[in-house]
Amino acid sequence: MKKIDKELRVLLLDGLGGPMSRRGFIKRVGAAGLLLGASGFLAACGGGKETTTTAGGGSGGTTESLSKELYFYNWSDYIAEDTIPNFEKRFGVKVIYDNYSSNDTLLAKLQSGATGYDIIVPTDYMVTTMLGLGLLQPLNLDNIPNVVNLYQRFREAPFDPGNKYTIPWQWGTTGIGYNSAKVPDFKPSWDMLWDEKYKGRITMLTEIRDVFAVALFKLGYSPNTRDPKQIEEAKQLLIQQKPLLKHYTSDTYIDELASNDSWLSHGWSGDVFQAALENDAVKYAVPTEGALTWVDSMAIPKGAPHKYTAEVFMNYICEPEVAAAISNYVFYASPNEKAEQFLDPEVLNDPQIYPPKEVMDKLTWLEELGKDTELYNKAYAELKAA
Repeated sequence: MKKIDKELRVLLLDGLGGPMSRRGFIKRVGAAGLLLGASGFLAACGGGKETTTTAGGGSGGTTESLSKELYFYNWSDYIAEDTIPNFEKRFGVKVIYDNYSSNDTLLAKLQSGATGYDIIVPTDYMVTTMLGLGLLQPLNLDNIPNVVNLYQRFREAPFDPGNKYTIPWQWGTTGIGYNSAKVPDFKPSWDMLWDEKYKGRITMLTEIRDVFAVALFKLGYSPNTRDPKQIEEAKQLLIQQKPLLKHYTSDTYIDELASNDSWLSHGWSGDVFQAALENDAVKYAVPTEGALTWVDSMAIPKGAPHKYTAEVFMNYICEPEVAAAISNYVFYASPNEKAEQFLDPEVLNDPQIYPPKEVMDKLTWLEELGKDTELYNKAYAELKAA
């Protein structure tokens, strides 16, 4: 993770009418010192037996004890610099923090038999997949009383009503990050990612369903279609696009947008806003054809060695000030209603982060497609091989 210590310049976030905002000073440090490579992370798992230290925050006077360590597997660039240090200081638990860059990577890791992770952060539709595969274990909400701070729509999300298995982390949209200085003719349309003028300066995410959603929106189809003909048509459109791409990436495009290496990026809203902190020409747009909305949620995988400590961490994340600090840092919307009072007003009032109703009406959730997911997996493999 890069280190940044400079006054932020005025950002003009247009696309769908975002306001001018000044975010003051920021340092993207701290988390970098907590990272551990995936192989080292897995090798380290298995220790940290329960201690006699109590959490002292759950309901019912629980006598369960905290572990010495907590293994947290999360997306990159997705946590405030002080979130983990503050937890470690308060609870005396060492957090070993590692990153992944796609839901597909996370799923493959768990299916390969990787054990030792205490908390993972899958996206909504992937939660459904993991539940179907028996990869998650239910939560004891007695240890997470702060769940009441969430917006009701996140208490009754269709993929996990009642938060039986998940606690939401952040939510946002998937659109286009672009360099307004290099792409003066930008229009909020997926067509821009097929513009030959920008060959070699375009990036796409690596998420299978996200990639196909772009082509399906462009074609006027649902991103949840099960029609093999429509999926094939989307694949052919993506094959046509492939020579124009710099590459597929879900974890380097922030830096590439910021450094002018890429000019048009299929990306997640908060990631693009992070790039805009370093390059005031970077802006974000939700395409008019429609786009995805999503929520990433904390979950505890089967076999997690420190379940109680993971639930204490989830309860800590649901504290309003902690939740707000994360959103103020990563520029994604918080699922925590009580956090609103602690949010930077220019985060809370930014329509690119908290979209207005007319934009929300154009947003679509990805649905779990069961066996039909294989249609997308097969088409993506053929796309990569093309």
